[in-house]
Amino acid sequence: MPAMSDDVVARLVEVSELHGDFVLSSGARSTVYFDKFLFLTRPDLLSELAHEVATLVPEGADHLAAPEGAAMLLVAAVSLETGLPVAVVRKGPKAYGTMSQVEGHAPEGARVCLIEDVSTTGHQVRRAAEVLAAAGVSIERIVLAIDRGGADHLREAGYDVAAVAVLRPEEPSTSGSDGAAG
Repeated sequence: MPAMSDDVVARLVEVSELHGDFVLSSGARSTVYFDKFLFLTRPDLLSELAHEVATLVPEGADHLAAPEGAAMLLVAAVSLETGLPVAVVRKGPKAYGTMSQVEGHAPEGARVCLIEDVSTTGHQVRRAAEVLAAAGVSIERIVLAIDRGGADHLREAGYDVAAVAVLRPEEPSTSGSDGAAG
């Protein structure tokens, strides 16, 4: 996989790294928090991040997907970069209309690259992967914009994982395309 742009990673950190006392989605406390909305809502950074994520989409992937939430901003930008259709995995089936849990394009047999913005535990994106697999979709790779530890859990579950930036709470900020801490 190609090396990630250290400049993009540095800029993501510069605009989104907050210091204080934070409760993470896992329930753990941290003195560092990465506010994804501070980079996902800036067109310049979103475009550059989408380009970096697109370089991690594996050859043969014919669809993109993301869990419902902020990652939908990133997957839409990556779709514009790659031309691949998108699916969004809801937290639960919709209670009206189609009553679907998977919205958009993820037909049975699709080869999907699943995209997540920031992952500390990997639980949310893993649930999305399991929903897609149950629908007959193959998860070719999970790409994380920022890996705060979630990649480890996803790899333990058997997924191929890559990350634009690996920023572990207990380690200095590093970047790498393989999701391993530097």
